Amino acid sequence: MIKAFDTFRIRATLTGGLSALEDLAYNLRWSWHPETIDLFRRLDPDLWNDTRHNPVKMLGLISQEKLSQAASDDAFVALLDRVYKNLVEYMSASTWFGSKHGVFESPQIAYFSMEYGITECMRLYSGGLGVLAGEHLKSASDLGLPLVGIGLLYQQGYFRQYLNADGWQQESYPSNDFYNLPLWLEIDQNDNPVLVEIQFPGRVVYCRIWGAQVGRVPLYLLDTNTPENNDADRKITYQLYGGDNENRIKQEIVLGIGGMRALRRLGFHVKVCHMNEGHAGFLSFERIRHRKQKSNLSIKEAMQIVRAGTVFTTHTPVAAGIDEFQPTLIDKYLGHYLQQAGFELNDFLALGRQNPRNIYEPFNMALFALRTAAKANGVSRLHGKVSRNMWRGIWSRIPPEEVPIEHITNGIHISSWISHEMSELYDRYLGPNWVRDPSSKNIWERVEKIPDIELWRIHERRRERLIAFTRRRLMGQLQRRGASAWEIERAREMLNPEALTIGFARRFATYKRATLLLRDGDRLRKILTNTERPVQFIFAGKAHPMDNGGKELIKELIHFARSQDVRNHFVFLEDYDMNVARYLVQGVDVWLNTPRRPHEASGTSGMKVLPNGGLNLSILDGWWCEGYNHKTGWAIGAGENYDDPEYQDEVESKALFDVLENDVIPLFYDYNSNNLPRKWISMVKNSIMQLCPFFCTDRMVKEYTDEIYMKAHNNWIRLSENEFSRSKELVAWKQQIINHWRNVEILSASIQQKEADVGFALKVDAEVFLAGLKPHDVSVQSCSGPLDSDYNIAGGNSFDMKCIEQSGSNRYRYEGYIPCDESGLYGYSIRILPRHDELVDHFDLELTRWISDKPSSDEESGIRQVSAAPK
Repeated sequence: MIKAFDTFRIRATLTGGLSALEDLAYNLRWSWHPETIDLFRRLDPDLWNDTRHNPVKMLGLISQEKLSQAASDDAFVALLDRVYKNLVEYMSASTWFGSKHGVFESPQIAYFSMEYGITECMRLYSGGLGVLAGEHLKSASDLGLPLVGIGLLYQQGYFRQYLNADGWQQESYPSNDFYNLPLWLEIDQNDNPVLVEIQFPGRVVYCRIWGAQVGRVPLYLLDTNTPENNDADRKITYQLYGGDNENRIKQEIVLGIGGMRALRRLGFHVKVCHMNEGHAGFLSFERIRHRKQKSNLSIKEAMQIVRAGTVFTTHTPVAAGIDEFQPTLIDKYLGHYLQQAGFELNDFLALGRQNPRNIYEPFNMALFALRTAAKANGVSRLHGKVSRNMWRGIWSRIPPEEVPIEHITNGIHISSWISHEMSELYDRYLGPNWVRDPSSKNIWERVEKIPDIELWRIHERRRERLIAFTRRRLMGQLQRRGASAWEIERAREMLNPEALTIGFARRFATYKRATLLLRDGDRLRKILTNTERPVQFIFAGKAHPMDNGGKELIKELIHFARSQDVRNHFVFLEDYDMNVARYLVQGVDVWLNTPRRPHEASGTSGMKVLPNGGLNLSILDGWWCEGYNHKTGWAIGAGENYDDPEYQDEVESKALFDVLENDVIPLFYDYNSNNLPRKWISMVKNSIMQLCPFFCTDRMVKEYTDEIYMKAHNNWIRLSENEFSRSKELVAWKQQIINHWRNVEILSASIQQKEADVGFALKVDAEVFLAGLKPHDVSVQSCSGPLDSDYNIAGGNSFDMKCIEQSGSNRYRYEGYIPCDESGLYGYSIRILPRHDELVDHFDLELTRWISDKPSSDEESGIRQVSAAPK
């Protein structure tokens, strides 16, 4: 091939009154604004679809004749003026954040994510993690947060899926044309690309910065495919989750270290950084290194201030799903940075190990993120509990329920997923504020006023559109596979637009159990071939290219779908993306979810059917544990956990069929004299009213803001005042605690009496030896709760005790009270924790002294205390 000597760019010509089209195309707010989408579709409907809903590419391909026709069309120009005015008003309007927290001139929060799912024309996502990240930015924009996004720009992105004749997944990797996407290249005053430099072994890797505007929120994406790099380094950002473990660490260095440098290069000096999964963990190291050098701090002091302004969200409920790197790989790619920063390699590695002394343990990115963040959270209530149990080894001295990992349940950006018809229906009966304030319960309660017939007819229309879309899609699949004309023509009649339609679409990981229905093929066939109460299933989803187990699941579904008796009622759509997902969630009657509990961190696909009038049928895992009640949908099982996966599959497969046969199908076909399924519609309304205001990113981002972002922002401000004097004082105090901790001891404890009546407050006394520390340095607590069969306190509570006197040299007497709220056999214990007003929580230092401990025990000596490790 001919190598280009130089480059030039050709842009679309938009004259006259059409120039505003370019501004609209380059602000991704169009992806969740129906009128803007209608505007571009109206220009050329076929071209809009052919470009995968990409207005920038569309404007570059559309004929000048059609543009001239649009410019002379008064109705089109009026629509363009109205849509453009709406964007201008949106960008300048007052916001929730500004009203509550004040207005900032520049971003204060940086959100880092490996992937972003904003719209289907930008293939920078693989699944729910990326879609959630995109919707986090969208709601941050709607709410007016001073937030900036950071990610990577992939030349090939995530793969396109197609199946061979045997149903085995194949992958293709078409290149993204950055210059025909809603992106721009950041350039300097000399029109040269702004470059970020990252030192790799023996060379510098350069990254270009591409910008995208997501409503009010800027998003910056780093790209190593630039002429300044060698061929190997240009491929670092070729594929999302592509390559081996060495390429993964390169990508995560570019995201974390390069992302922080890009922010500074662009003039952003944020105070809070949010790591969306552990992929971005190296940003903490870059912040520590930079703060140490810029502010002349020690490693400990720099770590203290950085930790105050860092947030970590974990999405992974199993340890095997977390990135780990061997120490040799960390040394190879970060050793020179550590040396420059005066950070000992072993001290750094200890931050990513459960046992800091185990030199053979790999470096775990989630552990590193946990130890360098002030706040950590899971993404559903159950996932918070799972995460606390998964990482309790770091805080092995405290009960699992006290492990400092909270939860903020995920949500969806409703405007990105709701159908145009349902949106208009809500406008009529809920008023316009359902868009502006989607987390308002009062607004969603008005759904009760919507006439049943209107709600049902709109849903039937969306089901018909889903069936028509599915038929077109199936015909395209068959044509690409070289099927006969007869087979292609037969696809026109697949599925029934009036039948109960159940959707299953997601990442095809094995734990999601896409083939759970196939465990009883005869029972499934009976459901599918019932002519009186017809039922049909539409499946879609991709398996990771290296996941043969997931590919086998797809193959099993395809082979079943080809059976002569079910082929018209059971289909699989290839190349699942946001466009396919939109048709599915807007048109299905039921969304099926069958993960192996508790492996679903949250799951958001089922949330997307809520505002569209679909119902959920799911295992009680992830978000559905919080969303389910008998009025909002159906549960498979009762939330049991199993030790035997095979037995679990057998039990839950039978439970799934029972619910389908006894509850879902009869309710759907229970029509009244007006030909309406009133009971079904009642459940739909309950689902919308109860679940939409909570399971939305508007509520989610508000929680992040109030519970995490602003607290972290204020902590950063406070600890950085007076040349970081509070940070320095806190670090010195921590060192004092560590120096004395091995000799701290609880000498004795007693309770007022061995029996008490309900309602009584039982007095507790303790004498402690503080080994040179003062009472204001510690919290002495009584911990009490009911006993399990092994005489362990189960689900207890802790109560602060009060120092009442000094009883000798370094000896102090404490007293407190335990409330006796319920009858039964209870136990109590006494513990001492470090206490300081600037600590994020009691467990910051990972130090706890219990009454049963010997004061010189290795575990409490500070050797395992990772925060003390750096010099």
